[in-house]
Amino acid sequence: MSARTLYQHIVDAHTVRHIGNSGQILLYIDRQVLNEYTSPQAFAALRAQDRPVWRPEAHLAVVDHVNATTPLRTAVTMRIVDEARARQVSLLAENCKRYGIECIDMLDPRQGIEHVVVSEQGFVLPGMVIAAGDSHTTSHGAMGALGFGIGSSEIEHLLATQTLVYRPQKNMRVTVRGRLAQGLSAKDVVLALIARIGADGAQGHVIEFQGSAIEQMDVEGRLTLCNMAVEAAARGGIVAPDDRLFNYLHGKPRVPTDAQWDLSVARWRELRSQPGAVFDQEVEFDASNLLPRVTWGTSPDQGVAIDGVVPDPQHEANLTRRSSMERALKYMALEPGQRLDGLPISHAFIGSCTNSRMDDLRAAAEVLRGHRVAPHVRALVVPGSSTVRAQAEAEGLDRIFKTAGFEWRQSGCSMCVAMNDDHLSPGDRCASSTNRNFESRQGPGARTHLMSPAMVAAAAIKGALTDVRKLLTKRVP
Repeated sequence: MSARTLYQHIVDAHTVRHIGNSGQILLYIDRQVLNEYTSPQAFAALRAQDRPVWRPEAHLAVVDHVNATTPLRTAVTMRIVDEARARQVSLLAENCKRYGIECIDMLDPRQGIEHVVVSEQGFVLPGMVIAAGDSHTTSHGAMGALGFGIGSSEIEHLLATQTLVYRPQKNMRVTVRGRLAQGLSAKDVVLALIARIGADGAQGHVIEFQGSAIEQMDVEGRLTLCNMAVEAAARGGIVAPDDRLFNYLHGKPRVPTDAQWDLSVARWRELRSQPGAVFDQEVEFDASNLLPRVTWGTSPDQGVAIDGVVPDPQHEANLTRRSSMERALKYMALEPGQRLDGLPISHAFIGSCTNSRMDDLRAAAEVLRGHRVAPHVRALVVPGSSTVRAQAEAEGLDRIFKTAGFEWRQSGCSMCVAMNDDHLSPGDRCASSTNRNFESRQGPGARTHLMSPAMVAAAAIKGALTDVRKLLTKRVP
């Protein structure tokens, strides 16, 4: 057999059988994470056919999309007024109880955004395959695993059989060399990548991230990379496991211990693309040359460096892209040639499954220390999980945020997606650490600019988009 990529190795190890000459396979899935938003239809179909869940212990349910993120977490403050959303939460609890699936509900001390909870609980390990009814399941490629989103009918199939019908994807290698400068992060890397290859640039592919910049990147940064791989239409993003990952995983609740840990690490070290493995696409760039990134449009690929300007659609030869740019400029109330540095904002949001972990909060707090949020800006920080929130409070980060004027909230998807109490109003302009800037993503008529948590903090202070490096004191080597 020819040399295999890491992605191909994982797929090979999970292939139950090939499905005729269709090019599809029956793929075994190690883990599934469920949420209150995408699981009800799957459970209803399961009940209608009187089918059991084949491996209840392989599934974990988390309430995250519709719950409130009020500063206090009690049964009263977390009560969901919207009846339909409240029913989604209660239905998840009922379904999990019926089928013997563990459920992390709104008052659980582990509650948080599903993709944050999964990694911090050690629910997904190197070499595994995980699927979930959420497109950002690609995040778990940072664990040296294959993760991808699925639909409700596939959730049902997975609950009943622990398998999915799957079409193997092509391989793309993204090699990022060099070292990130002060004030830059994985978010800048992935926004630069998406702008370069386009919102459909990785369609039909799984991306493997390699290179010295990736090797130097902490696991939480890799989670950001893999999370947003889907914004380039990738069917997965993956990083080969290494000592950084092993140190991150060691001691987490669901990770092997003692002798089993040593055996597992020895096996995980073999999980990497073999020399000579062929990738269908190759992309390379030097992280040392990157500047902080911001988006100007309504797609994650519509972005530039903070010192850049809004592009002119008339310079775009592709008519479809030109039309998309024109629509985005109209929606965002921007003009070609307009500078982004200095563009006023009304809101600042730090959170989401992309950027709500400890490294993200530390980076933002470093910027905020000694500063205040501009008077006209409403600023929120929503930790990715209750565990992250507790650790941040133990480090005193909550005091930095609150002193600066940020609201310190409970965990949840919050203002990433307008499915809960946290949303913007028409015309609001938000500096956001989230993953999508689609029209009305954060509320009908709301305008979203994607950037790193540190950049959001800087924008909150200035009351406008700005280069975070202006607010950082130079570190002593």
